[in-house]
Amino acid sequence: MINKVDVLAIGAHPDDVELSCAGTIAKLIAEGKKVAIVDLTQGELGTRGTKEIRHAEATKAAEILGVVARENLKMRDGFLVNSEEYQLRIIEKIRKYQPEIVLCNALDDRHPDHAKAAKLTADACFLSGLRMIETSDEGEHQQAWRPKHVFHYIQWRDLKPDFVVDITGFLDKKIESCAAYSSQFYDSNSQEPQTPIATKDFFESITYRAQNLGRQTGVEYAEGFNTARIICLKNFDGII
Repeated sequence: MINKVDVLAIGAHPDDVELSCAGTIAKLIAEGKKVAIVDLTQGELGTRGTKEIRHAEATKAAEILGVVARENLKMRDGFLVNSEEYQLRIIEKIRKYQPEIVLCNALDDRHPDHAKAAKLTADACFLSGLRMIETSDEGEHQQAWRPKHVFHYIQWRDLKPDFVVDITGFLDKKIESCAAYSSQFYDSNSQEPQTPIATKDFFESITYRAQNLGRQTGVEYAEGFNTARIICLKNFDGII
């Protein structure tokens, strides 16, 4: 069954997408675009909370953003591999949603799953276009589909972006969607261990990173992306 969207955002863990590109997603949806999210793992190795809590938080975040669908492929957290099995699982979702653009994990990052997911997803996007690879959804044969673009959002490491998206007016929505993952963030009453994102000033870092990219590009707030392919512009319309 085809449930076509304009953009498919894929993350190794629930909250990867929100923390990295929720502003872009919120802006796309406000413009009338359809966006879906696929999480590869349940985040079951997370230091704080449980996979059941993460599922509830991911559902809430999806509702805040207004995406048309969110699925979890239940791959092994911490042990992502670029295997045929995992590629085929992603290919099935690419062919189901037929996105023009895929947003996925950073090419290089602190968590090893992120770079692995970036390569795994990019390879699956290419292979999804090969008609000799057969997949099905609910018993129905799927047609080959290759997204036009694969863009990698920037995560923990301060990578130099190949381009940025102006998210002015959508930072609050991004922060609201991130805050849905309340078990992962600072709480003075929590007895859970501290993590790099469970500090008092973490949410401030979301704002100042967006501000810094905006400052460099002449807007208020921005999110950065990398691409392995050269982008061709039809014209200069919309460039700031």
